[in-house]
Amino acid sequence: MTTPSDARTLKAKVAMKTYSFKVVVEPDEDAAGNPAWYAYCPALESIGGATSGRTKEEALKNINEVVHMIVREFIEDGKPLPEGPEDSVEVAEVSQEAPRIAVTV
Repeated sequence: MTTPSDARTLKAKVAMKTYSFKVVVEPDEDAAGNPAWYAYCPALESIGGATSGRTKEEALKNINEVVHMIVREFIEDGKPLPEGPEDSVEVAEVSQEAPRIAVTV
C-alpha cells in the first residue's frame, strides 16, 4: 500500500534531473609564473564558472565546487539552469577522457 508520504517521495524522485556540465581543464601559470591548471565550465563561465589549481586534480575539484555552488544558487533563486553553448550541458555519464560535472536537482 502506498502512503501519501511514499507518493510525495516518488514524485520528488521522478521530478529530479541530472545535468552533466562539460568542463575544460588546461595547463596555465599562476601570477608568479609557476605551473598551474585553469578549469572552466563553458555553460557557466560568463557567470563565474571558472577557477584554477596547482594540479589538474585540484583544478577539477575546484571547478566541481564552483559548478555546484552556481547550480544551488540558481535553484534557490528559482532560475532555470543554463543549457548552452551546444554540448556544454547534457544528461550523460562522466568520462575520464572528457571530464564533466554532474549535478542532480
